[in-house]
Amino acid sequence: MSNLFDRLSRNTPNLAARAIENIDGTIYSYGDLFALSAQIAHVLVAQGVKSGDRVAAQVEKSVPALVLYLATVRAGAVYLPLNTAYTLAELDYFISDSEPSLIVCDPASEPGIQQLAAKVGAKVLTIDPVGKGSLVSAAAEQSPEFNTVARQGDDLAAILYTSGTTGRSKGAMLTHDNLHSNATTLVEYWRFSSKDVLIHALPIYHTHGLFVASNVTFFSGASMIFLPKFDPEKIMELMVRATCLMGVPTFYVRLLQHPKLNKENVKNMRLFVSGSAPLLADTHREWSAKTGHAILERYGMTETNMNTSNPYDGDRVPGAVGYPLPGVSVRIADPESGKLLAADEIGMIEVKGPNVFKGYWRMPEKTEAEFKPDGFFITGDLGKIDARGYVHIVGRGKDLIITGGFNVYPKEIESEIDAMPGVFESAVIGVPHPDFGEGVTAVVVRTKPDQIDEKAIINALQDRLAKFKQPKKIIFLDDLPRNTMGKVQKNVLRDQYANLYTG
Repeated sequence: MSNLFDRLSRNTPNLAARAIENIDGTIYSYGDLFALSAQIAHVLVAQGVKSGDRVAAQVEKSVPALVLYLATVRAGAVYLPLNTAYTLAELDYFISDSEPSLIVCDPASEPGIQQLAAKVGAKVLTIDPVGKGSLVSAAAEQSPEFNTVARQGDDLAAILYTSGTTGRSKGAMLTHDNLHSNATTLVEYWRFSSKDVLIHALPIYHTHGLFVASNVTFFSGASMIFLPKFDPEKIMELMVRATCLMGVPTFYVRLLQHPKLNKENVKNMRLFVSGSAPLLADTHREWSAKTGHAILERYGMTETNMNTSNPYDGDRVPGAVGYPLPGVSVRIADPESGKLLAADEIGMIEVKGPNVFKGYWRMPEKTEAEFKPDGFFITGDLGKIDARGYVHIVGRGKDLIITGGFNVYPKEIESEIDAMPGVFESAVIGVPHPDFGEGVTAVVVRTKPDQIDEKAIINALQDRLAKFKQPKKIIFLDDLPRNTMGKVQKNVLRDQYANLYTG
């Protein structure tokens, strides 16, 4: 049997061991998690969820919300986490495309979700920000025993929607084997054990917080302190009794500003991991100087889980994302010809391994286009492998923006702005930002001077786009730069405004 949950439960023989310490002080043992996942799985089945069905969740971070992921996998279904910032207009696409049989949402958004659910015949249950709601109430009446549904390793465990630079988001199909192989590899590579205590301050609708942080903790029998969101003060307080922190670059930028950050306060910590966006080399060096710890930066994608990591032992090179993980192959190819490139030559990063996804949901042509005949996945990231074997990300072949660890594709934002009265055209770019890695920035050409201003555009986008997608600044130009073929030269705009947020 290859169900991810069965492999997890076999890995965690000590059911009395602590698994999660919630922010309110509640302690959950592994036995508690397994019992709650059984109870929720019973509710899913009672709601008509069958093997292979999708269970969509747009809920705030809570222990029951995390256990819903485990329960979905136990029931043989496919977990579909959705960013809590998505508006109803955005959710309409995800729900219509994935056709879940059950949607779990916050009670406050239930009326709007019910309308979307009706379009696809889905049922709706709720979990609120403190872990209460109709799903949890129903689960309390169920048995703590559940016969986990048998699944094959190649069967789907999750679908995560990822961003592209054109068109709509694509659903990356992740299998039980994908998630299991990556979790067990990271446990070994990062030396996780049952003695570890992870500060979990990441969202759980994203591959970093859901699959990297949570799966690595569970598959090593470690425990986590579960924070609803990033809180520098709370993290400083917890570091004296934790051993690990996983974060995005913003975490480390903010923590460096904390007056109590010093070597004494982090002496119990053994590992700081950063990912989801590029970590500035200056941040890496400043953290090392202040704490005595070198941040371990790694590289992954929604489609591939984790591909590379700086070593646990050995040099953690600022600006590099380390070596390919065991079992993962990484190569650099010329984007045009496909020819493989030598050390230090910049080209397209391609990866292959048990971590790489099965393809895009209901997009066979797109899936075929993104894989080479020999099975390598074309990441869309430009990079190089240096003479020591370290992988470096130097940019993206596409115009994807990564802000605060979230993927944003410009076309969606441009379509919204272009539809506004007074706008002739727009180009959305990402430029370096000290807190978010990249700041979403819109360059707009108006039909007439002063016909629409920055405030009007930003206000109009508030109810149309998730907050992380909304431009941090609007720049007005008379014309957008174009090449001889008439294509907008976003590289020129990125260069022109490279210091917009960094001075």
